[in-house]
Amino acid sequence: MNYPYFKDSETFKKAFIEKVENKYAVNFKDSTPYQQYVALGEMIRYGVAADWNNTIKQIDKQKLKKVYYFSMEFLMGRMITNNLMNAGVYPVVKKAFTELGIDINEVEHQEADAGLGNGGLGRLAACFMDSVASLGLPVHGNCIRYRYGFFEQGVKNGYQVEYPDRWLKDVNVWEVRKDEEAVDVPFYGWIDITAPNGKLNVQHRDAEYVKAVPYDMPIIGDNNHVVNTLRLWSAEPSDKNFEGDSFESHIKVREISSMLYPNDETEEGKILRLKQQYFFVSAGVTDILKKHKKVYGTLTNLSDKIVFHINDTHPSLIVAELMRILVDVEGLEWSVAWNITKNCCAYTNHTILAEALEKWPIGLFQRLLPRIYTIVEEINRRLILEIEDKYGQNAPEVYEMAILKDGVVHMANLAIHGSFSVNGVAALHTEILKNQEMKVFSDYYQGKFNNKTNGVTHRRWLLHINPELVDILNDKCPGWVKDPGKCFPELEKYADDPNVQAAYAKMKDARKRELAKKIAETQGIVIDTKSIFDVQVKRLHEYKRQLMNALHIMYVYNRLKNDPEFKANYYPHTFIFGAKSAPSYYFAKKVIKLINTIADKVNNDYETNSLLKVVFAVNYNVTYAETIIPAANVSEQISTASKEASGTSNMKFMMNGAITIGTLDGANVEIKDFVGEDNCVIFGMNSEEVIGLYANGGYNPREIYDNDPRVHEVLDQLTNGFFDKVSMDEFNVIRDNLLNNDHYFILKDFDSYVKAQEKINELYKDQKKWLHMSIVNTAKSGFFTTDRTMRQYNEDIWHTKPIVIEQK
Repeated sequence: MNYPYFKDSETFKKAFIEKVENKYAVNFKDSTPYQQYVALGEMIRYGVAADWNNTIKQIDKQKLKKVYYFSMEFLMGRMITNNLMNAGVYPVVKKAFTELGIDINEVEHQEADAGLGNGGLGRLAACFMDSVASLGLPVHGNCIRYRYGFFEQGVKNGYQVEYPDRWLKDVNVWEVRKDEEAVDVPFYGWIDITAPNGKLNVQHRDAEYVKAVPYDMPIIGDNNHVVNTLRLWSAEPSDKNFEGDSFESHIKVREISSMLYPNDETEEGKILRLKQQYFFVSAGVTDILKKHKKVYGTLTNLSDKIVFHINDTHPSLIVAELMRILVDVEGLEWSVAWNITKNCCAYTNHTILAEALEKWPIGLFQRLLPRIYTIVEEINRRLILEIEDKYGQNAPEVYEMAILKDGVVHMANLAIHGSFSVNGVAALHTEILKNQEMKVFSDYYQGKFNNKTNGVTHRRWLLHINPELVDILNDKCPGWVKDPGKCFPELEKYADDPNVQAAYAKMKDARKRELAKKIAETQGIVIDTKSIFDVQVKRLHEYKRQLMNALHIMYVYNRLKNDPEFKANYYPHTFIFGAKSAPSYYFAKKVIKLINTIADKVNNDYETNSLLKVVFAVNYNVTYAETIIPAANVSEQISTASKEASGTSNMKFMMNGAITIGTLDGANVEIKDFVGEDNCVIFGMNSEEVIGLYANGGYNPREIYDNDPRVHEVLDQLTNGFFDKVSMDEFNVIRDNLLNNDHYFILKDFDSYVKAQEKINELYKDQKKWLHMSIVNTAKSGFFTTDRTMRQYNEDIWHTKPIVIEQK
């Protein structure tokens, strides 16, 4: 790329040394890795500034349709490596650093993970941003600039403890503050509506205003001079508040952008969450419409030029906010405004879990957002009349599709009614939405529901983290970085090639050594790199069934202690967990305690610890994932069938040659279809069986406890003193939950899971077969890239065109 300071290593070295010395007033030889990181980051940002500005200008000049992707999470991770590589300057910088005696990895590690997300939702959004920029599509992100991330996880006495994730404690070299584009967002107060001369006049009286200040971060496309924008909004006191302005009120205002997902078990927590959602929606929509009007002079063409993409239910208020501006500010008739709105918005559903489909108490909603509530009320009133006209006044469809019912505002229903497209994120997930969970909507809005299977960016999740695999792909699949969907399948012809298999084995060994080194340094646990690395890393939730994995480890430990033949034939196995529980999720925290308790017992038993080890990777985040994922032999994707919308860790592991052990849930179904049943290990009930059990009121888990001695022994060990370092009642809640409810069918699937794990252990002993499977998984992973996903979003939903970059 033609960035002057990065022309060659000599030019860069000179500019870099000058930058460090001038910025920090130190001799270069005395500079720290952190100072070097800040200088490098600023040089990249300054280097791409012209491209960033040119991208914005070309989008407007070419009158391209723009997409604004609103998400409460963008889990970006560290951006330094991604930006160096996508800008095309990584080789120059690495060469220069080597000549200067600087470890580029040490400099890269000075950056904090951007704390803008919790799990899959935020990581997916980050992958999307990388792909749309690399495809040259005019797609920009909108989120909140959280001062604190989700949290930094520690473990004390086996329990998760939460510490503030102060990711902004040091300078964020990527962001640019735009004070001149700040927006005032109103809360509370009351609405004064008059109609002098028949023209609607709406005034928001006695509102409490919050100033939303934007910070922009560049999203650099892969060697294409396209730089899109991720806009993050920070909450600050507004000058519009003349009364009641105090130190305390300033603190309360700043709480809005203080942290991701505040605890919403209290009313105060609910208010804060709803404030966050309206805050970034109102600021983003107001800003976008202002800029649109500046270019086109009108908002009547909005649906031809703008798509507001609603990522999960959190930004659903876009629908009502658009109506507010179009009706109250622009003076459009309701029907005209509604037609524009519902043709501007697209909604992605990420879950079928009822608790994740947001609902807000009407009283709270009405107090906090008085005008937005009256708009939602009117949307609901008109929609009910339309639905009644089709189905009849007392039809069940009227109730099911209402936005306001049972004293709450149903945000998913608002998003569905107000969008021209509703998509699921895996084939199975979409079918469940269309035929069960949202069937009434799918029947009413024919053609609105569609599937867009998730993906991951192969640049971060392979190119940047697995150099040995990159060498193999460069040799056997030239052109794969630009078109993995076309090039990856070429690798399959080498699945039985001894040289390629040897290279794959060497690759895995190198990545496993890196992970083992990290675990030894950070947690003091020594693991055998020749053992099977069996990995489950994801948010801790009951439906993801980390508990089943843990109970199985207890079973294996029992067999190793009591069955000499089993012990003699068991291939060494290291089980690695990484998971954060929501701070208020009591049961999930108990599962973390159980995993750590098992690890303590198993790892310190010298009769068996050469065959079985357990690691709970503390503070799992994007950076940790970059070491764990390429090291995995086995990818645990064991959620209760029908509960996981898609999953994306399954795709990252697959791409790096891990074998999936999983249920037919989410994107596992499509992974199985691509690789074939011989190249993954599937177990457990399928979604139809699970849904059928739920429909019949579940099952009696005590029957399994009474009839399966393995289950009986393991459950009894939870409370009979087997774990001698904890009280006997420590895990009562887990045992009681499994015996009296087992809502996620852990015991029901336990036997099948044991057999699947036994199959894994046997397969690994045949390295030729295992390496064949590993190579096939990578070869078939090209479909699961976000480049493919984003092309499909654009072809079927957004209908924009790539930016044509005119170089000077």
